[in-house]
Amino acid sequence: MENRTTTFTKWQFNTEVKNYYPQVLTEEAMAFLTALHERFDNKRLSLLERRKAEQAFFDKGKFPEFPVETKSVRASDWTASSIPHDLQDRRVEITGPVDRKMVINALNSGAKTFMADFEDSNSPTWSNCVEGQQNLIDANKKTINYYNRQKDKSYTLNGKTAVLLVRPRGLHLNERHIQIKEVEMSASLFDFGLYVFHNTKTMMANNTAPYFYLPKLEHYLEARWWNEVFEFAQEYLSVPTGTFKTTVLVETITASHQLDEIIYELKNHIVGLNCGRWDYIFSYIKKFRNHPNFLVPNRDQVTMTSPFMDAYSKLVIQRCHKRGILAIGGMAAQIPIKNNPKANSAALEKVRLDKEREVQNGHDGTWVAHPDLVEVAMNEFNKHMPTPNQLHVTRNDISISATDLVALPTGTVTEEGVRKNINVGTLYLEAWLQGNGAVALYNLMEDAATAEISRTQIWHWLNKEVVLEDGRKFDNALFNTIFDEEVEKILTEVGPSKIKDTQFKRAFDLFRELILADDFEEFLTIPAYKYI
Repeated sequence: MENRTTTFTKWQFNTEVKNYYPQVLTEEAMAFLTALHERFDNKRLSLLERRKAEQAFFDKGKFPEFPVETKSVRASDWTASSIPHDLQDRRVEITGPVDRKMVINALNSGAKTFMADFEDSNSPTWSNCVEGQQNLIDANKKTINYYNRQKDKSYTLNGKTAVLLVRPRGLHLNERHIQIKEVEMSASLFDFGLYVFHNTKTMMANNTAPYFYLPKLEHYLEARWWNEVFEFAQEYLSVPTGTFKTTVLVETITASHQLDEIIYELKNHIVGLNCGRWDYIFSYIKKFRNHPNFLVPNRDQVTMTSPFMDAYSKLVIQRCHKRGILAIGGMAAQIPIKNNPKANSAALEKVRLDKEREVQNGHDGTWVAHPDLVEVAMNEFNKHMPTPNQLHVTRNDISISATDLVALPTGTVTEEGVRKNINVGTLYLEAWLQGNGAVALYNLMEDAATAEISRTQIWHWLNKEVVLEDGRKFDNALFNTIFDEEVEKILTEVGPSKIKDTQFKRAFDLFRELILADDFEEFLTIPAYKYI
């Protein structure tokens, strides 16, 4: 189809759109998206401005506190509404992008639930986002299939599948391909709106409903915004309030200080909180980057046993169970190491210990990134959690302060850590620019969150001119030397004949630009988005 702008009553495609997906982007669906945009986008933009004001507060050396104005919410006794029958047991959840084969394999994985992801593990190309919606429509109708010609292999759904949850993109992102009154649409509203419009009645007929994961909330007012979106959409679609259910990812340092408040704002719709550990580390560095004497060591040295991470994980359990909702643990990003049995056994043991710690702490479930990890995680939760969940585990034995949540981790910054961040960050960015948002690197499944840690740490270390473990100052000259060496390694490994078919030049240029910028870019995916 030729490249053109198609104008409808209030909305239009961006001029670069070539595939219009008329079965997904029907006039009725677009009327609904337009209604969502007109009612909620201005408030979304105001919430994003509020984030800027809060960052200015942190830049003065301040840390977040438990909000004074909501003390009564934290102190009073109340619970969220009931958890649907098919979300009572979520002991192992698998996550991944919304491409067709992934959707089928994840639903067939043996996990209790599957989070189909339009966000951090999905590169938001136009085709990925809209074809992803079609894949979920087909999955909910139980008609989804996929044929791999190279392998001569067909993929279809098993009789019993995981329960489906969907993660729309965060509030900070736009869907540039759709404009309403010449304003780019919110990616959150685009992803959410298309999914509920096409799937709500189908799912209710199958004795389930649209279930969500909400990412990157930074304040309880953002939870209130989502609650209002849910209420409006349910009324528009003529279904009862409370039909939609959501789990909120606690992946910002400010959200961990407002757990009760976030649950309260969504109390008719919320069924759980999740410890989004990688984005949480990214947020921690980002928010306090301008504090004096603030330094986070190599990424590998920051684990769930680091005091600030342990505190946040346990606080999530305590507050969730007090309010009658589930506390889901963090991601095991390991993937099988098929050519090295010894290394594979060590990796699986690391996963086992991580899941053992989570279930013994009181979590009701956990995340894995690969189907081969489902059994490992499931065994640990089955062993230590004979009941569908652990809502009875109150964790009243712990008391977590606002100071505990920001305790600085100890460790070192090394040349190896710098090199790994450059290598992982640029390799991931190149794949993302090619349209792949979930990338296997060095036996770990990387997504945008881990890439964000990589580039944020380097920016921060460089701006602080941190002294490396070997005594050298990490300045622009040293960064450029190491960066050029890492680039050369990648170019050599890929080979000159294949480089022309990659996005490495753009990835290298963009990564270096982000690191050397005077002003920190809030999300690397925002400047990168225009290239996909």
